[in-house]
Amino acid sequence: MREVREWPAQVREFVKRHRDPEIVQMLRSTAAATVAYAIALRLSPGSAPLTAPLTALLVVQVTLYSTLTTGVRRVNAVVAGVVVAILFSLLVGLTWWSLGLLILASLFVGRFVRVHEFVPEVAISAMLVLGVTSVGDVAWVRILETLIGAVVGLSFNLLLAPPVWVEEAGESIEGLARRVRRLTLRLGEQAAGHPAHHEAAARLHEARRLDHDISEVDADLRQAEDSLRLNPRVREGLLHRVVLRTGLDTLEICTVVLRVLARTFTDLAKEREPGPLFSPAEGVLVEQLLSEISDAVVSFAVLVTSSVSESAESAEDRLTAELRQAATTRDRLGRLLLETVRADARQWQLYGALLTEADRVLDELDTEHRSHRLMEELDRHTREQRERMPRITRTRDRLRVPGRLRRNRRNRRSPAGRSR
Repeated sequence: MREVREWPAQVREFVKRHRDPEIVQMLRSTAAATVAYAIALRLSPGSAPLTAPLTALLVVQVTLYSTLTTGVRRVNAVVAGVVVAILFSLLVGLTWWSLGLLILASLFVGRFVRVHEFVPEVAISAMLVLGVTSVGDVAWVRILETLIGAVVGLSFNLLLAPPVWVEEAGESIEGLARRVRRLTLRLGEQAAGHPAHHEAAARLHEARRLDHDISEVDADLRQAEDSLRLNPRVREGLLHRVVLRTGLDTLEICTVVLRVLARTFTDLAKEREPGPLFSPAEGVLVEQLLSEISDAVVSFAVLVTSSVSESAESAEDRLTAELRQAATTRDRLGRLLLETVRADARQWQLYGALLTEADRVLDELDTEHRSHRLMEELDRHTREQRERMPRITRTRDRLRVPGRLRRNRRNRRSPAGRSR
């Protein structure tokens, strides 16, 4: 019975593991190369059309956007390598010195045709083709095979449903938020206790390690952003990209502030060792404030990654309530620290830094601040698109104007329009 109950969880874990971008890339590349070889067997006069699966393997990518961008450059690289190999097979064939000239010429041609990071693939394709080609007439067959592989690779993501990696990016963002929460709670425990200087320094190093976590989440987010571009399965792809990107930016600011807070606690521990960082009353409020901030960080991450409107609305309500409670606790702590500073002004800078850091996090997590940030980012993307593609933008605006005029005429003719 226990094995039966665990079976659905094992299935979910299997599916989740096999939706990993690297696994999907291997499966799609294998399928594309196999299909390209099967088509080349029928269309190419060559006996072993291996150039077709080679090209498909180099062209096909995880997302549709990367297929249409880096894939095109890879096609140029492979075709350029094939052309260079054809010319060498016609002139000199394969010798040790012609191989060196072939590599040099291929690298130069790769720079000339601007394939960017795929310059080495020009030389690789040229060497592979020259190795199986000795007669000039047969070499032109490789161009046909290359085109077959390129067409299969470029169309593979168009024929099959392009994957969307938003869910995986959302899980990474939520995981980062939970790691931030754990560290924030540990800092709160330090504030209410008697930490040694080396313990406070350990929390500071842990806060610095969050930079590595930010880089990993950023890589997952870039994967998700590419999967949303030009994807027919996704509506409002720009909005999804902006929501996730601004959410990660906010969490990154929170980690920076948390690192500064850990630095403040380390300085306090060094100054007051072996005593407590704060008085008992102050320590309780600091711990409570950090606990409420940590809960708000997780709620913010859930709000950013919620795809269903009802879930997003409940997450926003929860976040608003947690921020309101944290602001109340912050005001209580501020009044208490002000009384302490009036009695002893030696630590007013550290106390002021603590309150400033708390205010910065609360401001970054505020829903109104986030709405303004989203509007600014959407306006920036729209403005950049207009500047980058002015003709397409003008044509789209011209097509929209007649539609607005027709709707206005219908409204004026309708009874409701006349009554207005």
